[in-house]
Amino acid sequence: MRLDRYDIKILQILHRQGRITKSGLADAISLSVSPCWERVKRLEEAGIIEGYGVRINSEALFRYTPVLVEVSLKQHSAEAFQRFEQAMIDCEPVVDCYATGGGVDYILRVMCEGIDQYQRLIDGWLESNIGIERYFTYIVTKTIKQQPPGLVFDADALA
Repeated sequence: MRLDRYDIKILQILHRQGRITKSGLADAISLSVSPCWERVKRLEEAGIIEGYGVRINSEALFRYTPVLVEVSLKQHSAEAFQRFEQAMIDCEPVVDCYATGGGVDYILRVMCEGIDQYQRLIDGWLESNIGIERYFTYIVTKTIKQQPPGLVFDADALA
């Protein structure tokens, strides 16, 4: 499916404001409601829009400490990667896990109730022998910018 600038703008707006009204969306992209909504339905049917959700301010619910972790594995085999990755998938405090090229194998974002919980988590990983050779921990002291994953391109660049 080829996207034009209207489709891109629709995606950008819905990404930021998932609850915008049909008329509000149409106004924002300078189309009438019917053609705008037909475009939204087409994007949904094509699987580009998978669904709608909410962003929850977890700080309002509980206090947590975000921790970034660089991990290097002892072995670099498919089995070692799979064992580590499955452990991360199964670990609820791990909210992001990225396999990386370069100096480390993985970068994790872990959300813990405190440093003590994080240390217990690391100790458990090391005892369970999921293949960690070394790790580096970075405690997040302040969030400068955080946005939901998604669209990072400029709709005007397509014009």
